[in-house]
Amino acid sequence: MLVGHVPVDLLDRDAALELVFTALSDSDPIAVVSANLDHIHHFADDAAWDERTAVGAPAGGLRWLTLLDGMPLVRTANARSGREWPKLSGSDLITPILEHAAEARARVAFLGGTAETHELLLPALAEQFPRLEVAGTWAPERAELTDRVASEAIAAQIKAAEADILVVGLGKPRQERWIAEYGTQTGAKALLAFGAVVDFLACRIARVPERVSNAGGEWAWRLMLEPRRLARRYLVQGPPALVRLKRSAVVLEAAPASA
Repeated sequence: MLVGHVPVDLLDRDAALELVFTALSDSDPIAVVSANLDHIHHFADDAAWDERTAVGAPAGGLRWLTLLDGMPLVRTANARSGREWPKLSGSDLITPILEHAAEARARVAFLGGTAETHELLLPALAEQFPRLEVAGTWAPERAELTDRVASEAIAAQIKAAEADILVVGLGKPRQERWIAEYGTQTGAKALLAFGAVVDFLACRIARVPERVSNAGGEWAWRLMLEPRRLARRYLVQGPPALVRLKRSAVVLEAAPASA
């Protein structure tokens, strides 16, 4: 599905996970991003995003996989493709990905969040995934992420730590742009732009109940928890992005259903 310059890959949960798992042994790394109304707001008018039209089309050495996240996109994809597609949030996929990483002895690193959150994250991971190998955590300041020398130094540190999977939680659009610019320098085989997933894993922020998410109320739940940070995203930027979605979304081709 295409919304402006934003491509969204239509596929089911098993197919998405398989693409991430197989990337660990592929020559070209994969970058996984989530398409929701916030993503539409930041990237629908970004012509450079046209280069990332499908997971099979490398751009700058990366293969991009853009997943359905957010019920407005899911409902639109369902209506315009004539098929039912699942909501694939990073917070839903991270557990099976980390379970697979632990089994495959793949090293996982985390970029984004605060140092205080990472102090909570490490023991939480050790308890839930005792065999998981954590290559390291990085909590850079915003100024470092906009500085080429500093960002290249971070990427070099991640590469030296031999991370196979890099979970990037820098917020949109910073995390996608950082991955596009520096992702290949990290040496990671799978780069996951999963936003607030570090906060969820660290149990710092409560996840939305599944029934609320399925009903399309995740935005209201998160706004209630973090009104100061999220009010502009949901109340100012969200409505025009929803209009853009309804007016311009076109389904080009859908992946076959998994057996």
